Amino acid sequence: MSKSDASAESTHFGYKNVPVDEKADHVKGVFDSVASRYDIMNDLMSAGMHRLWKRHTVDQAAVRAGHHVLDLAGGTGDLALRFARQVGPDGHVVLADINAAMLEQGRRRLVDAGIAGNLTIAQVDAESLPFADSTFDRITIAFGLRNVTDKSAALRSMYRVLKPGGKALILEFSQPVDALKPMYDLYSFKVLPLLGKLVARDEDSYQYLAESIRMHPDQEALLGMMQDAGFERCRYENLAGGIVALHIGYRI
Repeated sequence: MSKSDASAESTHFGYKNVPVDEKADHVKGVFDSVASRYDIMNDLMSAGMHRLWKRHTVDQAAVRAGHHVLDLAGGTGDLALRFARQVGPDGHVVLADINAAMLEQGRRRLVDAGIAGNLTIAQVDAESLPFADSTFDRITIAFGLRNVTDKSAALRSMYRVLKPGGKALILEFSQPVDALKPMYDLYSFKVLPLLGKLVARDEDSYQYLAESIRMHPDQEALLGMMQDAGFERCRYENLAGGIVALHIGYRI
C-alpha cells in the first residue's frame, strides 16, 4: 500500500492513527465517559474562562429575535440556552451534537432553565447535516470542530445550511503565541490529565484532549479551510494569547 493510500484510510485520534471509519466511535467513547462531569471539568481546566469565551462568541453572533440558530457540538447547552432566550417565540434554536450522552446533559439543563417551545435537540453528524439548504441565520460550534473526522466536509455542510447573509462562528482551541507555549505544554500534558484522573476519573480522555488540540489546524489553516468551503469575509480573533481562537465567516 502506498503512503497516500494509507493516509487516505487513516486519520488522527490525538497522536494515534486510527482508521477513518473508527474515529467517531473513539470520540464517542471519550464524551460518553466525561459527559456527567463535563461542565465541572471545563470550569477547572480553564479557571472559568470558557464561560467568558462562550459569552464573547454569543455577543459576536448578534442573534436577534426571530432568528434560526444551529448550535453544533452544543453538548450541555451553554450557547443554546442563551440563544433560545434571544430568538424569542418567533425564532428557533437547534441544539445538535453527535453524542447522545452529551445531549442528555444538555436536555436536563435546558429543562431546568425552563426553555421550551423554541428549541429542538437533534443528534446529528456535522459532516452531513440533515437540514435543508439555507435554513439557519447563525451557526456556532464551540470546542467541537477538532473532534470531527472530516473538518472540510463539516465546513461545507455548515455553509450549505446557512442562509445567505448568515454568519458562522467557530470557537476552538488553537495555537498560542510562542511566549506561552512552554507553560501551556506543561499544563496540557501534566496538569490536565491529572485533573481528568482526579475529577472525571478518566485520565486518558483528557490526554486525548491535549493531543487533539495540537493536531487541530492552526488559526491561518482553519481560516483557509473556511474560505475553501465557500465562506466569505472570514476573520479570526485570538483569545487568551491564541490558546483559543474565534473564527467568523459569512455566506454572502
